[in-house]
Amino acid sequence: MDWTDDRISELTKLWNEGLSTAEIGKLLGISKNAVVGKAHRLRLASRPSPIRRMAIRPATPRVPRATRNLAMSALPQTAAMTPARQAAPVAAPAAQPSPARARVEAPPLQLSNQRCMWPVGHPGDGDFHFCGERALVGKPYCAAHCAVAYVKAKPKSGEAA
Repeated sequence: MDWTDDRISELTKLWNEGLSTAEIGKLLGISKNAVVGKAHRLRLASRPSPIRRMAIRPATPRVPRATRNLAMSALPQTAAMTPARQAAPVAAPAAQPSPARARVEAPPLQLSNQRCMWPVGHPGDGDFHFCGERALVGKPYCAAHCAVAYVKAKPKSGEAA
C-alpha cells in the first residue's frame, strides 16, 4: 500500500479528530494495524488504550534491587529464607492430635519417615516445629493431619459419584 501525501494528511486529520483506528482504517480502506503503524511512524500523539481494566491493587513503588538485597542480608538467616509474601495460615485440623504429642524441632531432613511431618507455626518463628506424632504407613502425616491433607474432591454437578 502506498502512502501518498493526501492519504497521510487524511490520516492525520482523522487521527486528530479522535476517530478510532478501526474507523480510520475503514474510511481509508486499510487495516487498523496499518493505521497504527503509520501513526507511530509519523509520531502522532499517542492515545490511551481503549481497554478499561480494573485495578487489582494500587501500584506500589518498587525498591531498587540493591536496596532489597542489602535489607535481606541484614535479616537473620531463617527470616531471609522465608518468602516475602506469605499465604494465609492453614486452618487447624478438625481432629486434633493427642495433647501428649512429641514436639519435634529438628529440620525435616533429620526426621524419620515414621513421624508426622506436619509443620506447626511459621518457619521463621522460634516456636516453629513439626507435629511429631506417629505417621501412618506410607504417609508423611499422622491420622489427624492426613484427614486435613488428603481431602477427596467433591464430584462436579452433573457427574456421577
